[in-house]
Amino acid sequence: MLKGFFNVPTPTNEPVYSYAPGTKERSLLKEAIAAARAIEIDVPMYIGSEEVHTAKKAKLTPPHDHKHVLGYYSQGSKEHVKQAIDAALAAKADWENLPWEQRAAIFLKAAELISSKYRYKLNAATMLGQSKNAYQAEIDSACEIADFLRFNVKYMSEIYQQQPPISPKNVWNRVEQRPLEGFVFALTPFNFTAIAGNLPTSAAMMGNVVVWKPSNTQIYSANVLMQIFKEAGVPDGVINLVYVSGPEAGDVIFKHPDFAGIHFTGSTGVFQDIWKTIGENIHVYKTYPRIVGETGGKDFILAHPSADLQVLNTALVRGAFEFQGQKCSAASRAYVPKSLWGELKKSMERDIKSFKIGGTEDFSNFINAVIDEKSFDKITKYIDRAKESKDAEVVIGGEYDKSKGYFINPTVILAKTGDYETLSEELFGPVLTIYVYDDKKWKETLKLVDETSIYALTGSIIAQDRYAVEEATHYLRNAAGNFYINDKCTGAVVGQQPFGGARGSGTNDKAGSMINLLRWVSPRTIKETFNPDTDYRYPFLSEE
Repeated sequence: MLKGFFNVPTPTNEPVYSYAPGTKERSLLKEAIAAARAIEIDVPMYIGSEEVHTAKKAKLTPPHDHKHVLGYYSQGSKEHVKQAIDAALAAKADWENLPWEQRAAIFLKAAELISSKYRYKLNAATMLGQSKNAYQAEIDSACEIADFLRFNVKYMSEIYQQQPPISPKNVWNRVEQRPLEGFVFALTPFNFTAIAGNLPTSAAMMGNVVVWKPSNTQIYSANVLMQIFKEAGVPDGVINLVYVSGPEAGDVIFKHPDFAGIHFTGSTGVFQDIWKTIGENIHVYKTYPRIVGETGGKDFILAHPSADLQVLNTALVRGAFEFQGQKCSAASRAYVPKSLWGELKKSMERDIKSFKIGGTEDFSNFINAVIDEKSFDKITKYIDRAKESKDAEVVIGGEYDKSKGYFINPTVILAKTGDYETLSEELFGPVLTIYVYDDKKWKETLKLVDETSIYALTGSIIAQDRYAVEEATHYLRNAAGNFYINDKCTGAVVGQQPFGGARGSGTNDKAGSMINLLRWVSPRTIKETFNPDTDYRYPFLSEE
């Protein structure tokens, strides 16, 4: 077996293609979309070495064209979860004993496959299955997932390099990083293909074996990811992909003695229930499970009276409405001084009226559909209540239609009270609520921003006054795990802004950083003495 202190390739962020008219990538992506729409696929679960099909099938349809069928996936049961756990545990010994550089090579190859051979297929799957436009798909399912894989390999190598700084004479001190004792459960969301790929691979990279359950509305692109992982050389059983209900998966996984951790992105309520269940079953487990979760946000943009109006306008319309506001980081509440509101409203109306809305196949559409009917119904109920409320007013948008796809026009609600429901509750859709404050009440507004929501994921301050920037940065230090100055509150880049928040937004373990990978290993310190003592007596015991 080869030995060495290996340096991994220095990671750089994957270049983002423009998909502008006339470019090669635009035509290749359109071809991939047409090819995907032309066939119906049968998506299996991946358990050990098997592609598992069941008689119980569910449809896969584009959210923006829900009468078109992309294919069907096989729905699993508790028995399939048990099989996945067994397959993971059977693969564990060989995988954790594989030299780390071999694991690194697999995931570096996966990054290359994503950024080249599979780029357009994976982007097309994300565009069709999750209703993302070409640019939003590109930054997600081509660039961010490749970045996660490459940068995580670098962080992995740096973790293994960390050793005790001192070994005194006659002693060698060292540290090894062991994978967790058991299996890891990856529970992933619909909104980012990159997150869906990162949650299982970051744990697997560190030598763990994984049972992966994606959101049902992300299965179409999850299937492509699994094909990539297989081609890259991920061994059978290391990552097992199952399609079961949350309660069925939890009933098996959270009662299993070998459950070692969960890597989660989803709702706060679900995460809190999982944490409670783990606590209730803590006596069952061989070890205390690692609980890592990013759960949601009610992300803010706070404008100071000194804000540049156009910077503020662009931060709001991009931050609130890209990917229909279905980002954990999306701007969903804004605090605007009275002196700027009149002109800001005109600018927002102008830009929002220019948005084209429709399917992702037409690259001129900026706004696409929300993910499914359940989400559509939830969001539109908030809009309808705002239309009828004495404490709020719909000032832009408010229209919606689900006859062909789940389309909701970008909507701006003006809240007349600082505690109106859409200032505090997560909607996860193209709805921005604005509260207009008296210019003289800056400090009171800082307090309002900090205390209105249970979440603390992302936030932004727009201001030219540097004293105001410093004051907001300090006062809101616990209100956002990712904080932006004179920018929108979305768009964290791997290797630049590790992502995660606290309070009701999760455990702040920062996806895309070494911090996250450290959660998936358990260190062991080793002290070796070369000339050990052979007598229990210390010198101080000697007679005078």
